[in-house]
Amino acid sequence: MQQEQPKLKDLLEFPCDFPYKVVGLAHPELTDRVLAVVQQHAPGDYSPSIKPSRNGKYHSVSITITAQNIEQVETLYKELAEIELVRMVL
Repeated sequence: MQQEQPKLKDLLEFPCDFPYKVVGLAHPELTDRVLAVVQQHAPGDYSPSIKPSRNGKYHSVSITITAQNIEQVETLYKELAEIELVRMVL
């Protein structure tokens, strides 16, 4: 018998700090686009950390928000993934 995995909403107590790592093409607009989406749903003063891949083709943008509810967390995952330059949201 397989044990059911807990759902993300059951593991978090809101409000809480919630980190996102957005991996996308190494393009000058990537960080600005990520910040624009984050500001729509979690306005704040952010200083994302940007790390290039070994070959320089991709950048990862790490940003932590103060999440108010699970809907906000899920909406940000969805909208960050819809950015054209983005390849993955963790």
